[in-house]
Amino acid sequence: MAVTAILVGAFVLISLFNYNVSRKNIHDEIVYSALPLTRDNIYSEIQAGIMRPIFVSSLMANDTFLQDWTAFGEKDPDAIQRYLSEIQDEYGFFSSFFVSVSTRNYYYQGGILKKVSERDRHDDWYYDFINSSEKYDLIVDTNEAASNILTIFINHRVQDHAGKFLGVTGVGLKMDKVSKLLDSFSKKYSKQIYLVDLSGIVQAHSDVDLAGKTNIKNMPGLKDVSDRLLRSSSTPAMFEFSVDGVKEYLTTRYIPEFEWILVVQQSEQAALGAARDNLSRTLMVGGGATLLILSLSIMTINHFQIRLEKQAGTDALTGVANRRLFEQRFECAMNDHRRSGKQFSLILLDIDDFKRINDLCGHLKGDTIIKDISAAISSAVRDADFCARWGGDEFIILVDGKVDIAMNVAERIRSFVYNSYKCSTASPEAEEIKITVSCGVSEFQDGDSLDSLALRADKAMYESKIRGKDQVVGG
Repeated sequence: MAVTAILVGAFVLISLFNYNVSRKNIHDEIVYSALPLTRDNIYSEIQAGIMRPIFVSSLMANDTFLQDWTAFGEKDPDAIQRYLSEIQDEYGFFSSFFVSVSTRNYYYQGGILKKVSERDRHDDWYYDFINSSEKYDLIVDTNEAASNILTIFINHRVQDHAGKFLGVTGVGLKMDKVSKLLDSFSKKYSKQIYLVDLSGIVQAHSDVDLAGKTNIKNMPGLKDVSDRLLRSSSTPAMFEFSVDGVKEYLTTRYIPEFEWILVVQQSEQAALGAARDNLSRTLMVGGGATLLILSLSIMTINHFQIRLEKQAGTDALTGVANRRLFEQRFECAMNDHRRSGKQFSLILLDIDDFKRINDLCGHLKGDTIIKDISAAISSAVRDADFCARWGGDEFIILVDGKVDIAMNVAERIRSFVYNSYKCSTASPEAEEIKITVSCGVSEFQDGDSLDSLALRADKAMYESKIRGKDQVVGG
């Protein structure tokens, strides 16, 4: 409330001050009020509207499905195609992609586009990025998967939990979509608005023909201040220059996430008419808009923060916890054990012959079975237990209690799955395949880590496979 009161009060005082100054000197009105306020409003809107692809590419890079699928040899290209297509559809992006460092395959929502090559100049972006130390970057390039349409690509480095580099993933925004956004800003604020990189190349403009081709060092009038403009990336700055005898005012603000500079430009000639009724419009609309923007900003930040936190710890297919959240829960269980000696155990569960089920019943049915198994586990475990998808068709369960309790929980899950789930093959005979699971159980011992405990459970699970599957084995 205090911040709001300060901002609103400051807004009113500045508006009154600018009104008095504008009658004497339109220069001050532009330099100290109109352009900076427009710049910061646009900066906030760009942060809210275009930062989303960066968050999504980061989530993709940290998605255990993508990491595991790559680590296990990229055996199912259809799976990555579905994944990228789902990302594109869910978030409304123009493109989504993954380039594997091991196979050099360029996967996109339509399948495999090609193999990247150092001999292909169109792939320079890939080798420049992997040779850099950046986690992500943004580039403007033509999209080979979509008739070479000019696209802003957000590239993000993919690494496994051990830090091994697996490839590059990300999404693409159609350049004309960004151009339309800047054009809407230009019409809304009656100013020229564009984005340039640190070398001076215009990366986004309401005129899409200028993007990626024009350097501000070659633009009339602007070239005189371009060097100082590009050096001012650390703090907002203001510049003045003339074009054909008309004075132009320009302000900048650096967007660190893009490594681009936001440029807002206004002609003094255009500003003279607007200054006459600026005060009344600002006082009536500005105060309410300031309060509304503050409220919406807080609501939006909170909404996306909650959503991102949930997505970061949740498996996208099943809705149960993912490996990252499970590791956090395991640390809590270890801390409880150290403080109070509270015992806990681990169940590692794997769907028997899942590859055969996928081959005979179809991958969509395979996904449905994984979701059904996760629902069965969730209904069979107790409130004190914790289930997560460990990867692929494997689930891991943290059980509150000793190994005998965990064995009972595992047997309850195994029995329920055996009696509940089947799938029919796509062949004319429509053979029914019974769905079963193999479970390995291990109890936490002093000195154990998650790796050592999971390894014992994993060995027990494979012992179950050796014994004929559909069994619970302790280890």
